[in-house]
Amino acid sequence: MTGLGYTLPALLSVPAVVLVEVCWLRTGLFRRRAYWVTLAIVFAFMIPVDGWLTSLPDPIVEYHPEHFSGLRFPLDIPVEDFLFGFSLITATLLAWTRQERGRVAR
Repeated sequence: MTGLGYTLPALLSVPAVVLVEVCWLRTGLFRRRAYWVTLAIVFAFMIPVDGWLTSLPDPIVEYHPEHFSGLRFPLDIPVEDFLFGFSLITATLLAWTRQERGRVAR
């Protein structure tokens, strides 16, 4: 599984979450300004923390070079971290939004 261990799941997670919203849940989350502000806030905190954890040449968290793309931006952060971050945050907000809709309907 060389080169696929972290990159492939990260790449697949984004369209999977988007498809869940567009084709199944249809919460309208992507049309909400609050969603995009939430992502901006999360990434604003993620960048300095993740940058500190992964900064080269002496990272606290190391990635096996065979399991990720090697692309790092900004502050030596692997781009896969942003893909997974988007997917995890979005999936969580979709679940909360769907749950809230169910509660209001009852």
